[in-house]
Amino acid sequence: MANAEERRFEVLRAIVADYVSNQEPVGSKAIVDRHNLGVSSATVRNDMAALEEEGYITQPHTSAGRIPTDKGYRLFVDRIAEVKPLSAAERRAITAFLDSGTDVDDVLRRSVRLLAQLTRQVAVIQYPMMTNSTVRHLEVVPLTPARLMLVLITDSGRVDQRTVDLGDVITEENVGRLRTVLNGALAGRRLADAAASVAELPEKSPGELRDSLTRVCTVLVESLVEHPEERLVLGGTANLTRNVSDFPGSLRQVLEALEEQVIVLKLLAAARNPGAISVRIGEENEDEQMRSTSVVSIGYGMDDMLLGGMGVVGPTRMDYPNTIAAVRAVANYVGQILSGR
Repeated sequence: MANAEERRFEVLRAIVADYVSNQEPVGSKAIVDRHNLGVSSATVRNDMAALEEEGYITQPHTSAGRIPTDKGYRLFVDRIAEVKPLSAAERRAITAFLDSGTDVDDVLRRSVRLLAQLTRQVAVIQYPMMTNSTVRHLEVVPLTPARLMLVLITDSGRVDQRTVDLGDVITEENVGRLRTVLNGALAGRRLADAAASVAELPEKSPGELRDSLTRVCTVLVESLVEHPEERLVLGGTANLTRNVSDFPGSLRQVLEALEEQVIVLKLLAAARNPGAISVRIGEENEDEQMRSTSVVSIGYGMDDMLLGGMGVVGPTRMDYPNTIAAVRAVANYVGQILSGR
């Protein structure tokens, strides 16, 4: 029985490979001709009948071959023993392309462009989650004698700029004292902890700094507790239009769904750990507008620190092994680059 099950899986694998490649229903003769399974057409037909009965393949119309169902793709993805690694040249190209990014925004834009090119799907990446970041430094820059610019820099390379109107003139010496006090409360702390620490500063500060510090801390707390992880970068949306028939009557719905940040964030929510791939196929997607798509997502970061999620959206007729390899490789490099900044 185990041998029969293995053989049926090889038949399913052949159907998936040929259908992804050619977008044509696959018949038993084509499987025998193209794939060295070592069995007759009659045996393949019997296996296809069993796979169809179990819901792994279906016949789109009379006298046609078979195509995989969502259930068939799911079994195929679950049984992928080895994902084809990217070549050394591909890895070098990814590293060189992303390493030349000038800042976080540039690295993320490059990442989605690269991932969309590698997979020929829609690529999406979430901005680094500030809640998981720590403060590296706060710079305090006088713009006028009564106005400051605050530049908050995190370990993930995120830079957040805010201006503060002090309501009164401040000396250069007191700007320096503010900078020292603020960095003492912020540097090396996680953002949530930093917000609590900053909120307590005014009541502990010397009288001549209290008004300025109160205004600065009010702006800083707002900055620290905001959620820029709700910002996304998308690339390659036009790739979906290459094969409109993959989305019968629903391509417009998919494109509209991709414009909804909340929907896309939900797609990435399955990626909880850096390096852990999640694949949602067709009906497994909660949002009805996305049920003709597959979503391959992953968390990026370093070690156990999750910075954000990224992935691709495409039709269920997707080259899963290569897509998974590309998503994993780009996430790995993005995690390394942003964690090292």
